[in-house]
Amino acid sequence: MPKTLENSYRGLSLLMTLNWDRFLSFGAIVLALALGAYVASL
Repeated sequence: MPKTLENSYRGLSLLMTLNWDRFLSFGAIVLALALGAYVASL
């Protein structure tokens, strides 16, 4: 069991390393939409 958990964590870490720019751009889009909604509600 611990070996499986360690391997899946390593795989998740590799996935995050390879796709960090996608998560960053997704976060920037969400932040921009939230900021736009806030400014529009003023």
